[in-house]
Amino acid sequence: MALLDIRQRAGYLFLAVTLGHIVLISAQVNSKSGVPVLESVTFGVFAEVQRVVSTMVTGIRHGWSGYAGLREVRAENDELKKRLADLEIQAQQQRALANRSRTLEQLLELRDRLTLTTVAAEVIASGPTPDFRTITIDKGSLQGFRPDLAVVAPAGVVGRIVVPSARASKVQLLIDRNAAAGALIERSRAQGVVVGGGEERLHLEFVSETSDVVVGDVVVTSGIDGIYPKGFVIGRVEAVEKSSGAYKQIIVRPAVDFASIEEVLVVTTPTPAREAALEGAR
Repeated sequence: MALLDIRQRAGYLFLAVTLGHIVLISAQVNSKSGVPVLESVTFGVFAEVQRVVSTMVTGIRHGWSGYAGLREVRAENDELKKRLADLEIQAQQQRALANRSRTLEQLLELRDRLTLTTVAAEVIASGPTPDFRTITIDKGSLQGFRPDLAVVAPAGVVGRIVVPSARASKVQLLIDRNAAAGALIERSRAQGVVVGGGEERLHLEFVSETSDVVVGDVVVTSGIDGIYPKGFVIGRVEAVEKSSGAYKQIIVRPAVDFASIEEVLVVTTPTPAREAALEGAR
């Protein structure tokens, strides 16, 4: 082992002496450009190290600049998204106001055409089940409302008040299963009774099999029920089916879109039939 250590040390010493001679020779020997070889080699090594370091620094700088720019772009995008959302909300508000204005204009036009006394009301709730089709309006007995007052809209008949309270009233829609109204065919004057079907359709019953009724005929109120004034639009005949009995089977599509009612008019003027009934009761 001692001999091996001596040989390793001798080898290391020889290598060091050899490298030292090479360095001394390189320092004394000049290259073609007149610069010592040692200096030229040292410069080349350090220049390569500097080039690598410079490339890394430049890459880091560019990466940081890109990251900072990306953060700025993201911030700008977030701000633009927020502004766009605000504009969309404003547009929806403007659209809602425009729709409400059109509805109110239609109500005013209807009121101007009527010779009846009416009170405008707003729908604030609707019935929770399809079997009982009702809505709630924001006016009640404080405005003189009582049961069986007719409720109409610009498109036609909506229903009747069934339960008024001081500041609100429940309205039974004409499509409710328990609702009914005297009706007639506007063209032929054939009379019958419209009853609710619970869905978005009505049935015109008790119309004679011999009566003149065709698809597309307008159905209006007859006024004989004492609730609805005569001549208000109920809907249009959608189907006419012959039956084995004495009456036709007639399906009527309502004129009013009951799913989108927002404002209505309550007719406070008694109908002639109601006035006659009141006079008879006295």
